[in-house]
Amino acid sequence: MTTPIVRRGDIYYADLSPVVGSEQGGLRPVLIIQNDVGNRYSPTVIAAAITSKLGKTRLPTHIDIYAQKAGLAKDSVILLEQIRTIDKRRLKEKMGHLDEGTMHEVNTAIAVSFGLGVATAGEREDGSVIG
Repeated sequence: MTTPIVRRGDIYYADLSPVVGSEQGGLRPVLIIQNDVGNRYSPTVIAAAITSKLGKTRLPTHIDIYAQKAGLAKDSVILLEQIRTIDKRRLKEKMGHLDEGTMHEVNTAIAVSFGLGVATAGEREDGSVIG
């Protein structure tokens, strides 16, 4: 099996099992957040879990994505507090790619998740708080 050409912002289905405790698992969509140099040369990628359960507690690390824009079956939420390094062999079908505006929101949520101090508080279109 050949390894896919993976780009930052791509959404793939990935097999995240096995898991422990509250980790997101199973076959689910993930967002590739690793830089493209790492994506090209490393056998692993850094990815964030995506869920279609929209009723989860809203956190500043959650980014809404619309199904038709992301190549998914349902509107979903990127969980940027659920970030993992996974082997590329876990990646299955490519579903889509996020636009630059959504990736800017992702970058802000990553900064919040990692406590980088570069994120500024603000509001999304839906009124939820960033930062």
